[in-house]
Amino acid sequence: DAIFLIASPTKPLTALAIMMLVETGEVLPSDPVSRYLPDFAANGKSDVTIAHCLTHTSGLPDMVPENQELRRRQAPLTEFLEAVYRLELDFAPGTRVQYQSMGSLVLAEIIHQVFGMQLRDFLRVQIFQPLKMHDTSLGMSPFWESTFRGELHTRRSRIAEVNTTGLDQGDDWGWNSDYWLKLGVPWGGLLASADDWGKLCQHLLRVHVGEHGVVNPATLAAMTTNQLETMPEVPEADRRCQPWGYGWRLNSRNQADSFGDLLSPRAYGHWGATGTMVWIDPARDLFCVALTTQPYSGRRRPHAELSNIICSEIV
Repeated sequence: DAIFLIASPTKPLTALAIMMLVETGEVLPSDPVSRYLPDFAANGKSDVTIAHCLTHTSGLPDMVPENQELRRRQAPLTEFLEAVYRLELDFAPGTRVQYQSMGSLVLAEIIHQVFGMQLRDFLRVQIFQPLKMHDTSLGMSPFWESTFRGELHTRRSRIAEVNTTGLDQGDDWGWNSDYWLKLGVPWGGLLASADDWGKLCQHLLRVHVGEHGVVNPATLAAMTTNQLETMPEVPEADRRCQPWGYGWRLNSRNQADSFGDLLSPRAYGHWGATGTMVWIDPARDLFCVALTTQPYSGRRRPHAELSNIICSEIV
């Protein structure tokens, strides 16, 4: 019954939204970001493409330098975006892999400019409502303050608090604050129940076998294929050990500390800093949703153990 702060598995949902616009011909993965966000081109960023943002090869940092300052004063997302516009790249796009949350913020703004809808509303209308994911929202929805199924408590009361003991998390800006829960950051602000995530995973498994869903099978195949293979300047070690589709982290031996040792090479997923993990293995028609409130402490051994147990129990 609990609703969890999902953290980084939000990113594949942001990617799914942008790929829906790829399907309609409104954007191309090869398009420069500056085609839609002219201010982004400042300070040498004109060569960054949508594909770079989807595959963590953009050269953007994970967070803007002002991240904590912006959160402390409860800044809106527009100020985070303005900080991204001011950034210089850490490296030339398409030459390295570096995990970057800010790429998801950029993608969300492209959706806003092209479709005329904020990402939270796009996800609600285009994905969550069709899949009946009623306990899922990017940021706490105003509707969640109303009664739920005739009960007196609200969805807000069902949100499980993240254990922030020992972390630098302010009461008014940390993971459990109303500010953060309502902000709906495109890189980590999704709130969802395990049941809802299961609906999404089951839906994607059906798409893999040919059903047309929120995206078509060809689109999902592109999202779950190693897109680094198309980037010749990315080092071979990165392509092999840090493979990325469009938004999804792909299975490899380097991912065994979370995806475990028994998933097929076709498996993909994501994990989040708040202690969450999801993976989907279309070769075995299998998925896992693990939502906790215990942040990662550097190693993901419990999730690897869980993944192995699930795989060994399913024939």
